Amino acid sequence: MSDRDPQPVERQLPTDEARDLLALVRDIARREIAPQAAQEEDEGRFPREIFTLLSESGLLGLPYAAEHGGGDQPYEVYLQVLEELAAARLTVGLGVSVHTLASYALATYGAKQQQVEHLPAMLGGGLLGAYCLSEPSSGSDAASLRTRAARDGDTWVIDGTKAWITHGGIADFYTVMARTGEDGPRGITAFLVPGDAPGLSGAAPEKKMGMKGSPTAQVHFDGVRVPDERRIGEEGQGFAIALAALDSGRLGIAACAIGLAQAALDEAVGYATQRRQFGRPIADFQGLRFMLADMATQIEAGRALYLAAARLRDTGRPFAKQAAMAKLHCTDTAMKVTTDVVQILGGYGYTADFPAERYMREAKVLQIVEGTNQIQRMVIARHVAGPEGR
Repeated sequence: MSDRDPQPVERQLPTDEARDLLALVRDIARREIAPQAAQEEDEGRFPREIFTLLSESGLLGLPYAAEHGGGDQPYEVYLQVLEELAAARLTVGLGVSVHTLASYALATYGAKQQQVEHLPAMLGGGLLGAYCLSEPSSGSDAASLRTRAARDGDTWVIDGTKAWITHGGIADFYTVMARTGEDGPRGITAFLVPGDAPGLSGAAPEKKMGMKGSPTAQVHFDGVRVPDERRIGEEGQGFAIALAALDSGRLGIAACAIGLAQAALDEAVGYATQRRQFGRPIADFQGLRFMLADMATQIEAGRALYLAAARLRDTGRPFAKQAAMAKLHCTDTAMKVTTDVVQILGGYGYTADFPAERYMREAKVLQIVEGTNQIQRMVIARHVAGPEGR
């Protein structure tokens, strides 16, 4: 690992409060997150104590209303916080993004009494959330999900299995999409399910190529009873809620991808300016300098793209197309940059003594989660050329 300190990213932030917030995040990342990242990822250890610290520091509910324990920050600021956290350790940045995604349904569509009762603990009370949409047989085709919630008086009984759930088995609450009616998107309803509900269990975590410290697991619902007051929104509104949540969640993935790519670039620059061959630093060789320039340009372009989408969201304008573009570009950039960084470090890049190989393994999953990049291209094409089969 290079001993050269990277230069902080130059950020355009809207307020002095936001600048102070980013300074706090950088300090936490530098002192509490980055030093243990490599070892804990190698050991597959989830840093729950870091999420407790982030909650105590007011960083788990940044884009939500202060009256419910949130930070009242625009997405433009929240996403740059995610970027800094992901640069220190992707497990943490992505974990905060998933927690924010899991809180979205209640914070946006919940009844006032539901928000008063549950949001303060979710946003600032040390709880950790998970988002349950995908299933073993319905990933990209999420509208075909089979997990069912059947009404029994004032209670719903949920049966089924969710798959690829970040924080599966360890979350304190789950936002669950379940079928309550007809086949297709109109028969799906959203529920807020406590993590300790009888009949809810997590399977053994998946054995992944990267992000080993972040548990990804199936979650089983075996007669889980949920009172109707934990239904979010109207019956049959769940799929619309899920898609709206994913538009925002994709921006979180984009920001995490740029954070990871920035960390990889910083590692490459540090290595290239210190490693000497043929009597001079390898950073002096034009071929390598051009690689660094291309990486820096793509990272800056990705940052501009996700921030442009965030600013649309913050002003209440449509941003779904831009969110898909940001997720697509930023995660493809992270994969390209991390692969090139391994090449720059040569044999060292292929060893676990340097973080480059971990960055490359972690980048791959970002092209898959919250809608594969093929799905993003479909979303973008519909905005550009209209729906298929017209």
